[in-house]
Amino acid sequence: MSLKIAIQGAKASFHEEAAFKYFGREVEIVECDSFKKTCELLKQRKVDYIVMAIENSIAGSLLPNYNLLRDYKFHITGEVYLNIQQNLMVLPGVKLKDIKHIESHPIAIRQCEEFLSELEGVRITEGSDTAATAKMIAERKLTDTAAIAGTLAAEIYGLEILEKRIETNKKNATRFLVLSNEVVEYKNANKASLSFQTGNTVGSLATILQCFAEQNINLSKIQSMPVIGKRNEYDFFVDVEWKKQSDYEAAIRKVLKHSINFNIMGEYIKNEKL
Repeated sequence: MSLKIAIQGAKASFHEEAAFKYFGREVEIVECDSFKKTCELLKQRKVDYIVMAIENSIAGSLLPNYNLLRDYKFHITGEVYLNIQQNLMVLPGVKLKDIKHIESHPIAIRQCEEFLSELEGVRITEGSDTAATAKMIAERKLTDTAAIAGTLAAEIYGLEILEKRIETNKKNATRFLVLSNEVVEYKNANKASLSFQTGNTVGSLATILQCFAEQNINLSKIQSMPVIGKRNEYDFFVDVEWKKQSDYEAAIRKVLKHSINFNIMGEYIKNEKL
């Protein structure tokens, strides 16, 4: 029986591409209209994994998803990076001059601002998903509307790519996390995602960061989120990387002495292949 992978968005979305890149194509993709819905399905064990975007090299961190990580406490079992290539697509035969309306996910629109700014008389609308817009155009036979999405969406929904690679930054990439109910142990793990709080005193965060530095642990990511209902208190989410397991373990022992509500969200194998 194939694995069930929950994603936010429609088939042919970048989330599906990321799922295929990590697990291969012999999986069952479960489409959801929100990230929260993916979490509910995993919580109810109706799916085996979630593939969830967590940051983009242009748009930055997806802060609502950090809240979901905090609320649901799933285990991070892996990561996958995807080079995001955006394309303008339409029904076959539609020309650029025919387009009156372009719709896509707000982040996709932001990624293509330079191209879009050169268009005149075209209304830009934010939608729920890149691939969902492509699907809508195909189903409704819209001859005045274009979608911004990946090549897989054009292939699946029978659209024609009018303009290729319209993203402003050609090195644009999104990082996705793979989430599970279960802990997956890797003997060669070299990256971890951690969360903790600090005391509200001068230098409390610096003390913790110094613990990592003293053990040659690289901090590749740090993100703060306000603790709900508590003024001036923050959850810190950090990604750390190491070469020697003993260095990582020593750093964790030190950090535990200076942090509050410390949590190892996942230990996994670093994966930055685009």
